[in-house]
Order: sequence, then structure tokens, then C-alpha cells
Amino acid sequence: MTRWPLPEPMALALDEAMQAARAGEVPVGAVVVCDGEIVARAANSPRRSHDPTAHAEIRALRLAASALGRERLDGCELWVTLEPCAMCAGAIAHARIARLYYAATDPKGGAVEHGPRLFEQATTLHRPEIYTGMGEAEAAELLRAFFKQRR
Repeated sequence: MTRWPLPEPMALALDEAMQAARAGEVPVGAVVVCDGEIVARAANSPRRSHDPTAHAEIRALRLAASALGRERLDGCELWVTLEPCAMCAGAIAHARIARLYYAATDPKGGAVEHGPRLFEQATTLHRPEIYTGMGEAEAAELLRAFFKQRR
């Protein structure tokens, strides 16, 4: 689908999204990178875990914080296949993620370039650098296929 190889973190996030889809979850995956090393990766799992907060981003942030032994992930990057929702964007700000990369936009539930545009609010104390579009076609196709099966 893509014309060039995806950066490894986005490729891994897409792998996580595919695993989520196979498990019946909305196909979203996330990867945290710190100092050039992958420290955490996770897939959406609210249904399996009976936890409405078990979005891929939240799970990846929790795993990274545990692996690094700190609650603030200064200097870390978060790679995710879908524009984060308000809950996840809030967690990204609280974790002090330095750079956020996301593949597909989410006009209905996104909170970065859609909806509340959380990082543009004066009350948001930390704003990551934001990069979009890498792996967009792949992530969007995963989501389309997933929801088409359920209709």
C-alpha cells in the first residue's frame, strides 16, 4: 500500500493493530520509543480486558512507564495508528511525550486535529511535537475492513 518503507515503530504499531482486529477489538496499535529503543507496544483491548481505558495508547504508556521506572516519559515518542481520542491525548500530555506520530486521522473521535484539539488548549500544560500521515493508508484500510465485517 505504501510507496516507501514505514519507520519501524509505525510498522510495529500496525502489527499491533492487526492483532487487535484478530481479537475482535478496534484495530489500533501503539509503540513507545525512548532514546531510539522500543520500550513498549500495545494493541487496543477494552473488550477483552473489560476496561474502557484499555486503548492502545494508554496501555503502551503504562507499559513504557513501568519499563522505564518513571511516570513521566520525557524525551519519548509515541507512534499510534489512529489519531488519539480526548482520553489518550490527555494521557499523552500528562506523560510528557515529546513527539506524537499517528497514521490515520479520526474525524469522529479524534482530539488532536479534530474535536477538542486538546493540544491547542491553553489549559494543556504539555504539547508534544505532532507528525501525521505515515502509514495512513494502511491504518485506514485496517479500520475500514474491520468495520465492514461488522455491518
